[in-house]
Amino acid sequence: MTSREDAMAAVSTILKYIEGDDTREGLVDTPKRVIDSFSEIYAGYEMDAADVLSSTFNGEGYDGIVLLRDIEFHSTCEHHLQPFRGRAHVAYIPTERIVGISKLARIVELHARRLQNQERITNGVADDIEEHLNPLGSAVIIEASHGCMQCRGVSKQNAVMTTSAMRGVFFDKSEARSELMQLIRSPPL
Repeated sequence: MTSREDAMAAVSTILKYIEGDDTREGLVDTPKRVIDSFSEIYAGYEMDAADVLSSTFNGEGYDGIVLLRDIEFHSTCEHHLQPFRGRAHVAYIPTERIVGISKLARIVELHARRLQNQERITNGVADDIEEHLNPLGSAVIIEASHGCMQCRGVSKQNAVMTTSAMRGVFFDKSEARSELMQLIRSPPL
């Protein structure tokens, strides 16, 4: 494992590459600030899906769609180390147990706060819900804007990438998918 000092030295090397000098007043403490910020930005490596989704409640016979939509998130593209941000819609149909709604947002954060690609976040959230909640089905739809598209390469500012993962009844039954999409598109409160 690389030490904190090695990581700060690496940031210092990058600063020298970009600016030629890392001793300017505004840059002197930048390596420390960057490494400190990484603790929060990449906190997903310290989280475990089993812990996040372990606290469940009796579903009391509820067998409809549970949807938490518009979960804002930010992540870092593993290909260019550029940020991407967007919103996730996470749904499941419980069998016996339900989970607190904050846990659905936390499972998105667990995956987003790692070096990532959008497809992996989408599948990871759906897989964790399947594994830990054992629902009739789960669905995850993510819409995001990517820094690597906006500030480099093709420079498309308004491009939005959408990914989805459908499991169980959301994959097998078009009626369940249609109902889910209606719920996602319903007007905000």
